[in-house]
Amino acid sequence: MSALIECVANFSEGRRGAIIERIVESIAGVPGASVLAYESDADHNRAVVTFVGAPAYVSDAAFAGIAQAAELIDLDQHHGQHPRIGAADVVPFVPLRGADMEECVRLARRLGARVGAELRLPVFLYEQAALQETNRNLADIRRGGYETLQRTIATGAPPQPDFGPRALGPAGGCVIGARDLLIAFNVFLSTDDVAVAKGIARSIRASSGGLPHVKALGLSVRGQAQVSMNLSNYRVTSIPRVVSAIEKEARRFGVDIASSQIIGLIPGDALSAAEAEQLRVENYSPARILEWQLAQIE
Repeated sequence: MSALIECVANFSEGRRGAIIERIVESIAGVPGASVLAYESDADHNRAVVTFVGAPAYVSDAAFAGIAQAAELIDLDQHHGQHPRIGAADVVPFVPLRGADMEECVRLARRLGARVGAELRLPVFLYEQAALQETNRNLADIRRGGYETLQRTIATGAPPQPDFGPRALGPAGGCVIGARDLLIAFNVFLSTDDVAVAKGIARSIRASSGGLPHVKALGLSVRGQAQVSMNLSNYRVTSIPRVVSAIEKEARRFGVDIASSQIIGLIPGDALSAAEAEQLRVENYSPARILEWQLAQIE
C-alpha cells in the first residue's frame, strides 16, 4: 500500500464562491489527489479544503491550490475575523496510512522551497517541519496578521521566512508544515458580547495555563460570540472535556452555550453521535468523519 498523506489547506476566502471553487478545482485536477471535503465561512472569510494522496500527488495538489489562491486573492482587500498572513494561509501535511511524520516533514520542506522559488512567496515552515524555533508555533507567525508582517518582514525581526523573498506582496506569505491530526471546533455562546468569548478563550487555552493542547480565540461570527478552537491532541483534551470547560466558564459570565460546530473532518473516535447531540453540534454527520470519507474513495 502506498503512503497516504492528508493536507488540510486553509485559504483566505470565504465569501466569493467562484474563487473557492476554482481553488478546489485546481487541487482536484491533480491526478492522484482526492478532495475529501471543503467548506467556507463568510465571517471568518476563510475556506478549508481537505485532500489526500500519495506524497508526490498531495504535494503537487497543494502547490496547485497555493498558486491559484495567490493569483486570485488580494490580501490588501481581505477582511475577516480569522487571523491570516496569506492567500494560501496555512498548508499542513498529516501522516495517515503507511506514512510517518518524517515523510511529512520532508514533503513540507520540499514544497516550501518550491513555493518560494517558483511563486516567489515568503514561506514559513512550522510545527514539526520548522527550521527556525521562532516559527514552530503558528500563532507566533500570524500574530498581528498580514498588516503587521507587511511592515516587519523587511526589518529582520521574527518571524522570518525560510524560503522566498523577505517582502510581502498582495498574496502575502504561506505557512507550510507537518503536524498530527488536529480538530477545529467552534462553540457559539448565547450572547453577542465578544469580550465574553475572548475571556473564555483566554481561560481555556494552553498558553494561558488552561487545558493542554488547546488553542482558542474569541470572535464574532453570525452575530454571536464564538470561541474558536484547535485541539491538537484530542486524546488528551477531548471535545467533551473542552465543551464542559467552556460551559463552566460561560456560567461565570451569565451566558449559556447556544451550539457548536465542527470545521473540516474529525477522526471517528473523537466524537460519537450521542455525544454530538448532547453537545449541540449543529453539523455532525457521517460525512464529517475522516474514516468515512476515506472509505468513499477506496
